[in-house]
Amino acid sequence: MDSAPLFTISLLVGYLFGALPLADRISRRRGVDIFASGTGLAGASNVRRSVGKYTAGVVLVGDIAKGVLAVISARVLGIDDSWIILVATVTVVGHWHSVFAGFRGGDGLATLGGIVIALFPLYGLIAAVVATAVALGAQKAPYTSLMGIVFGYITLAALGFAYELDLGLILGIGG
Repeated sequence: MDSAPLFTISLLVGYLFGALPLADRISRRRGVDIFASGTGLAGASNVRRSVGKYTAGVVLVGDIAKGVLAVISARVLGIDDSWIILVATVTVVGHWHSVFAGFRGGDGLATLGGIVIALFPLYGLIAAVVATAVALGAQKAPYTSLMGIVFGYITLAALGFAYELDLGLILGIGG
């Protein structure tokens, strides 16, 4: 990478996108403290249970957009794929530990889905759909988001191998 300042800016922008507390703010407008309801996590799944389906849909789209925008902004700043992995990581960390919500947040599944979609548009969308289906199908099981992430990742890795995508980027070791 040629420019450390641009990389630093992209990390900060990625964190700030991730840290936008959409579930918290939108739920509060509906009179619900999402951190005191349901699972206590600020994500679309908890918003669906605690506030409603429409509100959860808005949160889901917003959380996906946070991941997409973090990748797009890094690319606009000239960050190559081998370094975008770090930008993606701080974006999810921002969602987990939002500076705007007292370092609380959600599980990051939707934000991670947005990142994957931005990095691998068609195959990332397929993987995100698989991850979402698994997470929704296993709502009563423990670790639903983790199961969704694992199945989504396996799907992306299989598609990457089958269609000769950048396996280094999929494996998180750069492009």
